[in-house]
Amino acid sequence: MPAAHSFHQHAAAGQPTAQMRNFGDGIFALDSGYVRNEFDAVHLIVEQGRVAVIDTATQYAVPRILEALRGLGLGPESVDWILLTHIHLDHAGGAGALLERCPNARVTVHPRGLKHLADPSKLWAAVCDVYGAEMAIREYGGMDPIPTDRLIETPEGAVVELAGRKIEFWDAPGHARHHVFIRDCHTNSFFTGDTFGISYRDFDTAQGAYVFVTSSPSQFNPEELKASVRRISDAAPPAVYLTHYAQVRDVGRHAQHLIKQIDDFCEIALAHQGAGLARADLIQKDLARLIVSELRDHGVTLSDAACREVLALDLKLNSDGLVCWLDSLK
Repeated sequence: MPAAHSFHQHAAAGQPTAQMRNFGDGIFALDSGYVRNEFDAVHLIVEQGRVAVIDTATQYAVPRILEALRGLGLGPESVDWILLTHIHLDHAGGAGALLERCPNARVTVHPRGLKHLADPSKLWAAVCDVYGAEMAIREYGGMDPIPTDRLIETPEGAVVELAGRKIEFWDAPGHARHHVFIRDCHTNSFFTGDTFGISYRDFDTAQGAYVFVTSSPSQFNPEELKASVRRISDAAPPAVYLTHYAQVRDVGRHAQHLIKQIDDFCEIALAHQGAGLARADLIQKDLARLIVSELRDHGVTLSDAACREVLALDLKLNSDGLVCWLDSLK
């Protein structure tokens, strides 16, 4: 979910305050500190003292990741893999900087993303063009190139091993064409980046988690996204791990809801297709009404204003992404 905004603070340099959840089976979720608490997770798999880091968040998260390793009694030399679901900067922006600290690590990426990690100049220039160089630095910190001899392409069916623990990659379009699901074969759990949606712990109730679609720019494709969600549901994992945010269970129920909501998002977008420059605002208002209504049905008791505050960034990005999708239909 690419994002830029100016209302959050990063942890002070040299003073990270890592917050980590232990889900058992060697799986951990670390709060990257990006945007706000429990917004953006860096996941770790630890097996026999060896580590795979799944998505790195931005460069500002690197001190937190190293601190989390120290908290587990491990150092940067214990990292064998940096596994990326996709190359949006809130997922991969820190990969190069982390790799520089981890002498034994290699980085995996969908084949479509490899060239942008080897030479991120175009990707970074595009971010600066959209947000301005000052904001880009404030939000992401930059993006370091990764030597090609430390980059591994992971197309559909690729497998790597972490101390004998197999990790498998599935092509996962719909959110981005350079997206993969990462399957931990030991638990049959999946690390889903953004393709299985977003679930903030703010919205947990007695009914469990609430998951909603991310249609952020610029490669949202509803039919591909529904197919990717169905693949996860058909695999019947005990849990999925979302970058935004961490473990979600009851995967089949959430998959059904996501598939319906993808159609709802598209219906909202199509209703405003002819509204010209007003499209994004009108779509955003209808998305807010839809999601807040669903939150009420889910038993969330936060005020409407509080719900909208939590959702503010996603509502804007989702409406912008739906406008991109409408333009692609022309």
